[in-house]
Amino acid sequence: MRSKFDEQLALLNSQLTEMGALCENVIALAAKALQNREKKYIDKVIELDTEIDQSERDIETLCLKLLLQQQPVARDLRQISSALKMITDMERIGDQAADIAEIVSFADVSDSIDTVHIGKMAEATIKMVNESIEAFVTKDIKAAESVIKYDDVVDNLFDEVKTQLVAVFAKPDKNVELAIDLLMIAKYFERIGDHAVNIAEWVIFSISGIHESNE
Repeated sequence: MRSKFDEQLALLNSQLTEMGALCENVIALAAKALQNREKKYIDKVIELDTEIDQSERDIETLCLKLLLQQQPVARDLRQISSALKMITDMERIGDQAADIAEIVSFADVSDSIDTVHIGKMAEATIKMVNESIEAFVTKDIKAAESVIKYDDVVDNLFDEVKTQLVAVFAKPDKNVELAIDLLMIAKYFERIGDHAVNIAEWVIFSISGIHESNE
């Protein structure tokens, strides 16, 4: 019985890793859509968001099956319940990448405003998602804690974007509407970083039984 349960837990880890990879890809494609303004990237983001939604449903089904059929002990129960929380955050990451793609699809995103900090935000959030999922699979608390600390990088980049765009607002000859669209895009990347932090916090809970919000 235990060997079968361990096989299903291994499957859970595999599916979470695959869902995490989809999240990394959708963030990268949202950034490419911003940089290149090509419809193929926008369409691919929407396609991946749908795949992420399906992954959430598949993993949720597996978790519920484990809970109902296997009656897991405390640590296993934490791992499964944490996975259920994590996939909610991953699903939101897909949604927010799709929101970015939607803005890019109708906004006149030109080269008149530098988007380098937003691109760095995308890179940082990809790193956070990757390392938080890896921490879950390897049961590495220190790696999860590093993800939480790394969110400061995303927040600092967001502050850089805000400073840059406030300067744009002050110039009457600049496209203020475009600046607002870029601010929204940066905010979505900042939220993606927050979701990666949430995932890391649930990783820590799955290992230690301690969740920061409950301390």
